[in-house]
Amino acid sequence: MPDNGIDHVWDLMEKIGFCMLVTQEGEDLRSRPMAAYLDRDANRVFFLTDAASHKDQEIAANPRVNLAFADNSGMDYVSLSGTATISNDRQKIKELWATPAKAWWDSPDDPSIRVLTITPQDAHYWDSPGKVVAYLKMAAAAVSDARPDMGEDKTVRL
Repeated sequence: MPDNGIDHVWDLMEKIGFCMLVTQEGEDLRSRPMAAYLDRDANRVFFLTDAASHKDQEIAANPRVNLAFADNSGMDYVSLSGTATISNDRQKIKELWATPAKAWWDSPDDPSIRVLTITPQDAHYWDSPGKVVAYLKMAAAAVSDARPDMGEDKTVRL
């Protein structure tokens, strides 16, 4: 793993695939599950979204977002902060179109589909040794004065 951790963040996000997209509505935070399409080389995370959704309105008012990736079985997590933009890029919509999108739209030609693009600023990851090992380390720490080594956590600029 490189010292800067950037590749590791992208690897974890790719492995997990789905995340909670967090936007702000006034003073309140809103989150919803989204299927992430990653472009490591462009330093972008893409989503397909609907023009009529609340998240699009929330992003228009405040483009700062958070993406929370969680793999509970492996106890790996990434929290990514970035800036969101929404576009009607029909070519990108066709490029991102995949089976999960069919749950929401009939085809990539649906005029209500939009591309939500996140430009990451930084990410914090927690990479544990796995659920069984983590629980064993926590149990051992509970009966001793030592803190458990729960793996690596690090913040990286993207």
